[in-house]
Amino acid sequence: MITALYLAHLNPVTNAHVEIISDLKREADTVKVMPVVFRDGDKEINSKSFPFNFEIRKKMLLSVFGDSIQITDDYAFFAPFKKYMPPLLAPKSWQLRKQILRGVQGDFFSYTGDKAEGYMLKIYRLNPKVGERKSLSAASVKEKLYDAALGKESSWKEYVPESIAKIIEEEWETVERFSNSEDLTTRVVGMKFPKEGWSKNSSK
Repeated sequence: MITALYLAHLNPVTNAHVEIISDLKREADTVKVMPVVFRDGDKEINSKSFPFNFEIRKKMLLSVFGDSIQITDDYAFFAPFKKYMPPLLAPKSWQLRKQILRGVQGDFFSYTGDKAEGYMLKIYRLNPKVGERKSLSAASVKEKLYDAALGKESSWKEYVPESIAKIIEEEWETVERFSNSEDLTTRVVGMKFPKEGWSKNSSK
């Protein structure tokens, strides 16, 4: 049995993500999709870079794939996020590996479209397969959403499945809330983290 692990922001889920997951379904017996989650205790931290919470992103994935894939929140970081740094040396970073592999039996590989991320996945022995980066990233689609929320011309619906477009419209208040806000994230070793929860003590 072969399991494909797909770790990604998926914020929002786009046509490119759907294409990747569909390809993984053909290559593996099980596809475990893990939208990244940032938590401070029981609270999920969302920001301009990460507007949609886990449950909404899970709903997006279910609207396309139903129960043909596994969707879990095992790719979760718990505040304070700085405890995951530096990679390899921080015990928390190895704890994350255990979470990612929770329930995985037999052979597995992970997928990424980013060479630098592929290197990190290799260090953590997650057997990365590096694919081609899709032409339009979720970050670009997100910017198109924010443009629409600010009244600018936008073609965002072209880049997401129809079922996901409906979910985004249902959650339009979230898009509007973050469209005009500052992006409160910080980039560390190539990965984005919310500034909230970076160094503060966890509420748990």
